[in-house]
Order: sequence, then C-alpha cells, then structure tokens
Amino acid sequence: MENAIELRELTKTYGSRRGLAGLTLDVRVGEVFGYLGPNGAGKSTTIRLLLDLIRPTVGRATVLGLDPRADGVELRCRLGYLAGDFVVDGRQRVRDCLRFLADLRGGVPQQRIDDLTDRLGLDQNAHIKKLSKGNRQKIGLVQAFMHTPELLILDEPTSGLDPLVQQTFLDLVTEAAANGQTVFMSSHIMDEVEAVADRVGILRDGRLVALDSVAQLRAGAVREIEITFAEPVRAEEFARLPGVRTLVLDPAGTTLRGQLTGEPDALVKAAARHHVTALRASEPTLDGLFHAYYADAEAAPRSTAAV
Repeated sequence: MENAIELRELTKTYGSRRGLAGLTLDVRVGEVFGYLGPNGAGKSTTIRLLLDLIRPTVGRATVLGLDPRADGVELRCRLGYLAGDFVVDGRQRVRDCLRFLADLRGGVPQQRIDDLTDRLGLDQNAHIKKLSKGNRQKIGLVQAFMHTPELLILDEPTSGLDPLVQQTFLDLVTEAAANGQTVFMSSHIMDEVEAVADRVGILRDGRLVALDSVAQLRAGAVREIEITFAEPVRAEEFARLPGVRTLVLDPAGTTLRGQLTGEPDALVKAAARHHVTALRASEPTLDGLFHAYYADAEAAPRSTAAV
C-alpha cells in the first residue's frame, strides 16, 4: 500500500452551501501531512468524510486501503482520531476514562498510558469536569496516540494547549513518523505544521489551492522587507533584483520597504554595498501563502514530484 489516504473528486454540499469541491489528494504511508486552511475552509469536513461520520455528495475516499463506509469497524481499529471538538463524560476521572477507551481498543498497556500522561502533564486522578480546555485536550491526545495506530487523524490538535505542551505534541508526532505511522494533521497554524510536516496541502473555500513541501511553500511566499541605510541610496539599484517588488524609499532616501519572494541572496548582496544599520524581513502568514502561490482560487494545485 503506497497511500494511506486516497481522495478522488470528493465533494460535500450542505444545501446551497459547499463544504468541499472536487478534492483529489493522496497522503503517502509514513508521511506527516499538514492540512492547512482558515476556519471554515473545509478541513473538518474532509476528516469527517474520511471517518464516515458524514457521507460525500460526490466522489470517494479510501483510507488504509479500506472503504470508510463498508469497512468502518476494521478501519477504526487501525487509526487514532482526535476531533476538533473533543468531548468526554465529565463525571469520570481521567484514569477511568482512558482505561475505558483503552479497553475499547482491545487493551493498551497501562505503562503506555502513564508515559503519555506524564509527558503531557496530565493528572490521571483529576475529575474531567474540573479540567481546563487544555487539559481536556490532553486526554484527546492520549487516547489518539496510546494504541500506536497506523494512521493518526488529528483535527486542530493543539487547541487550548500551552506552548510547552504544544512542543511535546510535536515531539509525539515526530516519534510516530519515525515509527512508520502516518499522520494527517489539520490546522490553521502554519508554524506547528512547518515543524513536523513532510508535505502540506492548503485548502480554501473547499478547494485544494496548494500542495507542496513546506520548504517550497516558504520559498515562494511573500515577505515584507525593510532595510535602513546609514546614507541615502537609490531605489533603482534594487528595483530589478530577482524576487523584489513594490519598493518604496522614504523621503530621506535611507529606508527601503517592499516585498520579496524566493531567495534573498541578490538583495542581501546589493544591500551589502552600503552601510546597513537595520534589516527586517517578516515571516509569511498563511494568507500570504495563499496569495503568493495561488491568487486565483480556481487555479490547479501545484505539487512536487518527490518530497
């Protein structure tokens, strides 16, 4: 089996509202795939279709070589799932909840559960109803990872987590990938996906508008730049450099502002001919990636042949 997930012309409509429109996508076995997009883009709809929680209007999905509808029971034994709105019975203690979920999986060693809760800083003796949103999210992470599934499907997995726990989560994803597991992770946060993903798909308005490695997406993104010089410079000296556009020089002629795509090498070398007192380049936002690569929402997705 080459692909853990195969989607072909997957479409979901809700009356006059479109959730997904003709999504075709392969997620390879053993890769970490980041599924990015703003809220409402269709990420959760895709995941619910993968799990047969909802049914497609048109198209088909194959997960681990199985049909989510016909082979639902077998499929659920082989994957771990964290919902974007993870909810469990608040009357239970954390330990009892995780033990119950482990037994549903056919049994998970208690040591495995203990190791995960320790790493995430989750108190197993606490009553769930007294936990913060972040600590309830930790329960969701433990139940998704604890049985070492072939495929992890994670919908906004770091919602409510503090930065230290977010890093622990990223470590868990890295370890799962090293173990040969496949991870399909939806998020609207570029930085966390960039840290672990092999490839990224970007969704907008129910359509896949970008498909590439993180490095390639970053390379084509638009960065805002600002260079301050000790003495006045001429804008013409920088205007025709590769990747440079919309340059503006302040009235004093010492501060240059503009946009840059691709490698900054030519710009840096040109600036180095002068005395530079300050240099700033902003990291691209998710919205910036949309506009840099696929300003037209109807454009076909770009992909790399090998990542």
